[in-house]
Amino acid sequence: MYIRKTISAISWNSRNPDILASASYENRIIIWDISKQKPIAIYKDTKTPPICVDWCYLHGEALSFTSGRGPVLIWAYRGSEISVTGLKDSSRFTSEITCFKWHPKVLEKAVVGHKDGSLSFCSIGGKSFLQELKPETNDDDEDDQQEDSVVSLAWDPLSVDYLLVAHNLSGVRLVDSSSLSIIMRFQLPSVSTRVKTLDWIHTAPGMFLTGDALSGNLRVWNVSMATPIEHIRIKKTGFHAVSVICDKPSTNQYISNQSKDQKSSTSQAQIPAKVNASYFALPPARLVCTFLDGGVGLYDLGKRKWEFLRDQGHIETIFDCEFAPHDANILATASFDGTIKLWDVASFTCLNTSPGNEGIIYTLSWAPSDLNCLVAGTSKLGLFIWDINKGKVITRYKEHGNNPVYKVAWNPKDSRRIMSTGGDGYCIVRQVDGEIIQKYKHPGPVYGCDWCPNNKDMLATGCEDGNVRVFYTATSTDKPLKIFSGHTSKVFHVKWSPLKENLLCSGSDDMTVRIWDYSQDTCTHTLRAHTGPVRGLMWNPEVPYLVISGSWDSAICFWDIRTSRCLHMVQDHGADVYGLACHPSRPFILASSSRDSTVRLWSITSLVQPIEMNILAGKSWSQVLGTIECAMQEGTDPILTGKVSRELRSQAESHPQDTRNRVLRTFSKFFLAPAGSDNLWELVSVVKGMDDTMLSENYSKGIMHAKHLVKFGSSEAQQLEMAKLTKFGGGVGSGSKDERLRQAAMLHLKTGNVQRYCELLVELGDWERALAVAPGVSYSYWKGLSKRYAKYLMAEESDSAAVFCTAVGDTDALVQFFTSRGQMSDAVLAAQVACEGLTPGQHQCPSTGHLNGQQTPQGKANGLLLKAIDYWSAWQMSNGSPVAGACCCLAADDKQ
Repeated sequence: MYIRKTISAISWNSRNPDILASASYENRIIIWDISKQKPIAIYKDTKTPPICVDWCYLHGEALSFTSGRGPVLIWAYRGSEISVTGLKDSSRFTSEITCFKWHPKVLEKAVVGHKDGSLSFCSIGGKSFLQELKPETNDDDEDDQQEDSVVSLAWDPLSVDYLLVAHNLSGVRLVDSSSLSIIMRFQLPSVSTRVKTLDWIHTAPGMFLTGDALSGNLRVWNVSMATPIEHIRIKKTGFHAVSVICDKPSTNQYISNQSKDQKSSTSQAQIPAKVNASYFALPPARLVCTFLDGGVGLYDLGKRKWEFLRDQGHIETIFDCEFAPHDANILATASFDGTIKLWDVASFTCLNTSPGNEGIIYTLSWAPSDLNCLVAGTSKLGLFIWDINKGKVITRYKEHGNNPVYKVAWNPKDSRRIMSTGGDGYCIVRQVDGEIIQKYKHPGPVYGCDWCPNNKDMLATGCEDGNVRVFYTATSTDKPLKIFSGHTSKVFHVKWSPLKENLLCSGSDDMTVRIWDYSQDTCTHTLRAHTGPVRGLMWNPEVPYLVISGSWDSAICFWDIRTSRCLHMVQDHGADVYGLACHPSRPFILASSSRDSTVRLWSITSLVQPIEMNILAGKSWSQVLGTIECAMQEGTDPILTGKVSRELRSQAESHPQDTRNRVLRTFSKFFLAPAGSDNLWELVSVVKGMDDTMLSENYSKGIMHAKHLVKFGSSEAQQLEMAKLTKFGGGVGSGSKDERLRQAAMLHLKTGNVQRYCELLVELGDWERALAVAPGVSYSYWKGLSKRYAKYLMAEESDSAAVFCTAVGDTDALVQFFTSRGQMSDAVLAAQVACEGLTPGQHQCPSTGHLNGQQTPQGKANGLLLKAIDYWSAWQMSNGSPVAGACCCLAADDKQ
């Protein structure tokens, strides 16, 4: 591999999309040809890690890089003479460089941003201005304890002088690089708002956007205004960077076809433009966004939606991974970024993240059985237990002091005991309540440890001195039972064989894996193929001779210890492989974690394909399952010897009338990846007529039979509705009550229950959306809902109440509403409209007040008018206007 340490900066060649430059913390820069997936040029020693790289096109094609206080160096990597020169005056900076940019049009001009907030403008062959325009400070401001560093720069694409500058504390400024003056200071919503990144929108002259450092707020600005014209929250966590990819304006836009004919009062209204007081039409552009939680996505600004988003990933090295014992499809990962994440390997989604940040987490281990707890070891904060059900850290252990804890292991046969090893040279065995059982002193840091799966009191450790030690906790002595020597460098991992009691393996910085026979006190095999220190290490739980290792060389090796041969090697990871874990119920599905910040799932069934073929061919059990002794004989075909395969055989044979189908079903899950295999067999059962009550809880999460779509959709909606009955909604990570109710409403709508959709929207306060959909239920339902909304608006004393009373023809409520507000003339007008039969929904009625002994709507309207007139007259009288009161009576022919 060309890069072994963390990448510090990247820059794409704007003139050639196949060329990318990357810099790393191993003081190396590589220019890549992406189309050929290989490097074009390598700069092997930059002295210090470059923190910025950018392309310079003044004389052909060159790459600039810098770090610390400079200088800015220009590497001409093409041609017969490869040279590196310094940018004029760039070695005279007194503050560290945080970012720099070459001008896209004035090719000899560059700007440098500094940690103290100042800007330097350098020019090849011209005058330079060093550390100008430093932000003003306020002596009373507590934030002045921090430096107001430059965090992002962007040249105006329409100007040769203008530049956008984002600062850590003082926000965004538009500056003139020629006159060294500030043109505009942009106002952020609050003093606590921090901008992390910015970029121009090239399809909209004068417009740019910023991304917040502390939240996923995207703000759209115009240089003519000091405040943002639009705020969009596209994610919860803060931005790392944003880059605009501009598209051509869409031609599929609404075009108004205005009719030249005379408009009448019944003509259809013209569709309004998208731009209004509450909605700003954003320019067409797509944004590549990266976030501080590791999320990466492509956001369509014009449509205000994600085209894709990879959310909640780790942003740093993943040191360890382990499957949960109570749910085989849950994988826990521990990372340099200070968090533990839980993943559903069937759906490839992140389920949960540990609370807070623990600095660096090197290792983790699940509690046995279904306790749903994890213990983890950190670089400086000791150990902690995360209770996932409670959503919090419930216990901490500090016996290692401030030393790093490299490995933790919860005893799989005794849930009361936890072991840890650390940089202080101790392996400590403790009770969960904190009581120390044993402390085993080593001559140096202890990196690895493992409980013997067949003896709850026996453990092994790997030490800095290159030795493997075996201890027995049931004795009072702190001396090892045995010491295995042979490695020439530190031992990082040790693992007991889950199948053959006397075997254990160890991985070392000497790039080898050794197999030790505890009963013979000897190293039986040394496995050599890695070209870097060995880190990940594990045994396969079904094939006793199969050992798997991961290394700093980014490779995963699969070993046959009978012959010391590497059966297969994969190198898909981009960096060191630290963690390896086997799926508990699918032993040929492997998870690996790496410094490239990814977790990968592997299928290794090709290594045991004869077993799979024998099952499909219906061969005898003797050609599928066997003893460990038979499996360990060199030259024999692989056979299964583990606990899971024996249990599957028992399950299949418990149904003698359907053994063959049972074998195919159970062993297909055994060999296949979790994504889809369970779903497949449940659909087979449904097609064959299985009762719905026999379906698993996970059935509705996959692809369902068409006949179940409505039923399960309605059921899910009802479960989401239960959020309103609980104090805390749906639990940790399930979203707020409003979010869950909105999801339930959409499910009801999709399954045809429009009325329930409307009622949930009413609960959420979204009355007008509910009213827009209500006619889909019935006219009478819409009318009833409108009356309820009018009543709600009257209680809120909203002017809009009159609109909905009028729409449904509720003249009584309308007159009452106007009267209560003192709008007497409006009350009389509403009553007169009803008298003239103009109220919506009112049918023509006899002019007399009664029909068949019942009062007609016309009669009711007349009575309502007289009542309104009386109220109006009385109101005028009470306000000292008897003449006006008399006029009110005459207005309704009330001469008396």
